Amino acid sequence: MQELDMTISSADGLDWEEARSHVSAALDEDLAWGPDATTIATIGADATGTAAIVSREHGCLAGLPLAVLALQITAERDGVELDIEVRLNDGATVAPGQTLLRATGPVRTLLTAERIALNYVSQLSGVATATHQWAQILQDTGITVRDTRKTIPGMRVLQKYAVRCGGGANHRMGLGDTALIKDNHIAATGSLAAAFTAVRSKFPELPVEVECDTLEQVAEAVEIGAELILLDNMAPDVVKDAVGITRPAGVRTEASGGITLYNVAGYRDTGVDYIAVGALTHSSRVLDLGFDLA
Repeated sequence: MQELDMTISSADGLDWEEARSHVSAALDEDLAWGPDATTIATIGADATGTAAIVSREHGCLAGLPLAVLALQITAERDGVELDIEVRLNDGATVAPGQTLLRATGPVRTLLTAERIALNYVSQLSGVATATHQWAQILQDTGITVRDTRKTIPGMRVLQKYAVRCGGGANHRMGLGDTALIKDNHIAATGSLAAAFTAVRSKFPELPVEVECDTLEQVAEAVEIGAELILLDNMAPDVVKDAVGITRPAGVRTEASGGITLYNVAGYRDTGVDYIAVGALTHSSRVLDLGFDLA
């Protein structure tokens, strides 16, 4: 069996052992109610063939290493070998009719792995494709699109990997790598300054981002030492005014809330550093891919 080139994923921070564990669990779930009855009944044990994952539309690729893992793990469990030819790397753009990979071996193994392989690469390529659209629109503006924590449970690391494949950047991975002071924290402590001081006291080394709804809050956040300010639901002209406050102090900004591909043009010349788009991970349509058996 062909060994998968580890650089496909590890070069962009996708933990290989974690990915293998995730794929194994997905395969277990698919077989939790018994073996692949339809395939066993209709395909002879000695039948061999070649299957190809083929794009049905234009998009940006992510998750192909996980599709390969699904094929490899299934083959290992079946005690057989597959010859897998990877045609593209994650991050590549694809067109209708383009082959992403070809796998040759026992047909039973190929068909048992089919749905899990497609689930990964279709879902993650959908995230990468949506991110790529944003990255293209924001090209040459100095603005980077990035994700949020609005991810599918259990898929966060993989979806955020797909965002990177599409040309975006990741916001915090979880609750512990960056502090984000939001309105509820401010309400609970009594003031923005009190919330900021509490975080700095308890976690002095942690980066701190502050969510602001008004220019007055932006000025206060700059004054108390915030490193990054989230400009929540601000119109483009207000975002531009906020950047006028933050930039002289060297504080980065992130616009969030209600920004779509249809209105993002208004934010292109605001000077904001990031645009946060939760829809990248919670609402992206899967990329239409097929698993064609020859």
